[in-house]
Amino acid sequence: MAVRILIVDDDELSREVLALLADDAGYEVDTADSGDAALTCVRQLRPEVVLTDIQMPGIAGDELAQQLRSLCGAGTLLLAMSGSELGDGVGREFDGFLLKPFTMETLTAAIDGGLIRVEDRPAATDGVVLDEGVYTKLAGSMRDSQLEELYALCRKDAEARVERMRRAASIGDDAAYRKEAHALKGGCGMVGAVELQRLATSMEERGLRDDDVATLEEFVVASERLRRILVARKSN
Repeated sequence: MAVRILIVDDDELSREVLALLADDAGYEVDTADSGDAALTCVRQLRPEVVLTDIQMPGIAGDELAQQLRSLCGAGTLLLAMSGSELGDGVGREFDGFLLKPFTMETLTAAIDGGLIRVEDRPAATDGVVLDEGVYTKLAGSMRDSQLEELYALCRKDAEARVERMRRAASIGDDAAYRKEAHALKGGCGMVGAVELQRLATSMEERGLRDDDVATLEEFVVASERLRRILVARKSN
């Protein structure tokens, strides 16, 4: 009987990619877009595994883990995930932590082993636009039209977040700027858009500086480079 897993992420792109890959790996998958939605799902579905982003608006992090545990009991595996390393003491209420992006093999190892911590360390990606391994796995899990829609969603999401980062930069809102960069990093990483992921990581770490606009323009150029690569793949 398939293991039932609830995937919780406020980022639509990350949530959709994870759900697709988990379903292809043989899991019975449900999704939620917030901590509150996750609590509702858990009351109704009783999943064996909850995989949740640890940085979301509203109830999240260890507070969410505590409430999930009170509903699920000790028999449910609670896994946290994030595009960034956790700070000291953060995530202590979870059974394990996965660093985005991670493979389904890593998730399976976490579920099978009841891990303390598992993470994938990506190889150096300087000069790489698209992770071939991630692209191949996604292409093998969906129709061509679905794959095209997925990457279109990635670029649309990136465009919206870049615009919000521009607005944040215009009013000097460093926290909002970093928040959008963090979401960009996670979403781009899940679809193998490694150049965009690398730039988003840099923007999150640096925050607002004198060259923030130039960095955003570099991201826009990189997004167009990804689009051209995907178009070329489609025509081959």
